[in-house]
Amino acid sequence: MRASRLARLAALPLMATLGACVSVTENDYSDRPERASVGDFGEATLRNAAGANVGRAILTQGPTGLLIRIEADGLTPGWHGAHIHATGQCAAPFTSAGGHINHGEPKAPHGLLNAQGPDDGDLPNVYADAQGRVRAEIFTTEARIASSGPGQWLWDADGSALVIHANMDDHTSQPIGGAGDRVICGVMAAG
Repeated sequence: MRASRLARLAALPLMATLGACVSVTENDYSDRPERASVGDFGEATLRNAAGANVGRAILTQGPTGLLIRIEADGLTPGWHGAHIHATGQCAAPFTSAGGHINHGEPKAPHGLLNAQGPDDGDLPNVYADAQGRVRAEIFTTEARIASSGPGQWLWDADGSALVIHANMDDHTSQPIGGAGDRVICGVMAAG
């Protein structure tokens, strides 16, 4: 039971200082949030507004969320907003990707630091170095590529897209945290 396991775990530091040896062997995971099958894979070819291939995003499903590795070149040095958009289309200027994935009801407002947010497509900013290169890994519990599990399913009928913006996302203001123009887009697809 959850209560008994928590009580034993809470007592561990005290028992450790008293020299006691405790073994927690109970495997009751009923209190864990929904989990996904691990290992599903996907990717997105990242393109700029001119249509040039500037990198890729690799998606790997974890048990409680999605790991996204971003490798992109050609950005202005500095911080850039990154979001998951609801439609798998990337026709420049990338408005065809629609808004963020945000399927819950009621819809959550934008912003990782918004007291009422975040929406499901919000991600941390990525940083482009002096040569305009981004090499980052981002984890989100709000999206998935597995057929079941926590988060919004990205392989729905109209797909989804990863979008990188011209500016930094302030993670609070509406509608996109001041992140500005969409400068890179990639349609996410099963690998």
